[in-house]
Amino acid sequence: MTDHEHADVTIRAMEPDHLVRAHGLDLKLLHPWPGLDTPFRGAWCVLRPGDVSDLHSHHDREIFIVMSGRGTVVANGERRDIAAGDLAYITPDVEHRVLNEHDEDFAYYAIWWDPSMSAEFLGLQTAAGTAPAAPGAVEAAAPAGAVRS
Repeated sequence: MTDHEHADVTIRAMEPDHLVRAHGLDLKLLHPWPGLDTPFRGAWCVLRPGDVSDLHSHHDREIFIVMSGRGTVVANGERRDIAAGDLAYITPDVEHRVLNEHDEDFAYYAIWWDPSMSAEFLGLQTAAGTAPAAPGAVEAAAPAGAVRS
């Protein structure tokens, strides 16, 4: 992926020729991305027609944001169809895989996180002097009954 840096926005352009074949699909990790510190990890994932990702589970929470095509998430043996515009949330320690049984590519962003990633992120922010406000500080500063989005 190619980075385009601006004063307030950095764009990492899509480069489909730089996907790597791993775990039964083509992917590009969001990290490492120099200058980007986040409390999560992610990857752009593409399943070609007929692809089946490796069956796996992990302690992280995970969200799939479907960008194009249609696919199936199989979690603990239960099949759930998903398509462009859908989100899928997978809880920790759930055995799962993703299938593409259709004639077109199926592309999604996978984002995963756990408490250690949050702690690492907060440590980096504190070291850089840009740590966010302490938990509850925003709520305490808002007037009672205020609506937060």
